[in-house]
Amino acid sequence: MSVKPTYRIFYAVADSATAQVQGSRIWYYNLYLPLCDLGHDVVRFDYDLTPHTRHRDMTVARHRDFVYENRPKLEKALLDQIVRAHAEKPIDIFFSYFYSADITAATLEKIRDMGITTVNWYCNGSYQFNLVEEIAPAYSYCLVPEKFRLADYQRIGANPIYCQEAANPNVYMPHDLPYEFDVTFVGQKYGDRPVYIAHLRKQGIDARVWGPGWQSQAHHLPLWRVAGSRVKRFLRGAEPLFPPRIPADICGPPLSDEELIKMYSRSRINLGFSNVADTTSGIKQVRLRDFEVPMSGGFYMVEYMEELAEFFEIGQEIVCYANQQDLAAKIHYYLQHEDEREQIRQAGWRRATRDHSWQRRLSDSFAQMQLRDVTPSKPEIHA
Repeated sequence: MSVKPTYRIFYAVADSATAQVQGSRIWYYNLYLPLCDLGHDVVRFDYDLTPHTRHRDMTVARHRDFVYENRPKLEKALLDQIVRAHAEKPIDIFFSYFYSADITAATLEKIRDMGITTVNWYCNGSYQFNLVEEIAPAYSYCLVPEKFRLADYQRIGANPIYCQEAANPNVYMPHDLPYEFDVTFVGQKYGDRPVYIAHLRKQGIDARVWGPGWQSQAHHLPLWRVAGSRVKRFLRGAEPLFPPRIPADICGPPLSDEELIKMYSRSRINLGFSNVADTTSGIKQVRLRDFEVPMSGGFYMVEYMEELAEFFEIGQEIVCYANQQDLAAKIHYYLQHEDEREQIRQAGWRRATRDHSWQRRLSDSFAQMQLRDVTPSKPEIHA
């Protein structure tokens, strides 16, 4: 059995995917720890990236002001630390989750000129490809989870590697907890999600929600006080001007990472939505949740998209729905057929843990890169 090579990696990724969930360390669990599990020597960028996660859309004026003032500071700190680390022991890979708002192509060229392979992971390309378009060609490789975007990366001169999302089995695992809820969704309130939840409630289904926005009832303000962005989305047909009222007693705040994982075991059915926020775009995407729920031992029901069938046996490992009516009908069915639901839940867990770990995704991606030969070392496993 061959031993896969290990690398010295300079790692520049914010721990959290969003500033809206305080204390979240999703990328620490899903990228940093798996890299360590694979035995790589990972050097972390010592810099607070949190403010930058709030100002990454440079089409917004206030974000541009922040970027022009703070991006040079980030780049200087980054280069200083890479130069020092590279002098101590050569860096093989620069691994980041950066937008064009975080770094310039010129700085990436400086890193590549040191003989370092530069790699960017980015998972918002489904609807925000423009936010990395400027820097993607400057990276040696771009890890891309949206299959339909691969041609767009190639069109602009970038070098994409298809790397679908996944989950870390050392973090996402079943918990021995009793069922407390029939149907739950944990995630941000946007797009047609409130419409789906309202429909389930009308069908007598006890659906509960947690996450940013669900506890807000701002959409019941008078028309003249509705935010302009919501009016624009309404005029495009992206969402109702006044989304349906969701009872306050079924809405909860954002959950911590630990509470999120436990919720998958506390719920008989865990919901997923594949549409992006602007539902008129027709864009759907595979999400972290699509692997986190099954790997955490939860029964998963998600909006159908063709790409999902490449990772799970639909109807045997996860369940998909086509629309509101189909979702309600399938929820009623699986709440009444516990044995069948349990078989699917267990099959989904087996498939996710076997095939859809970040350790496997990253290892496979590195194998596709033209990296320098290094002497394999014994991997150090992190719990």
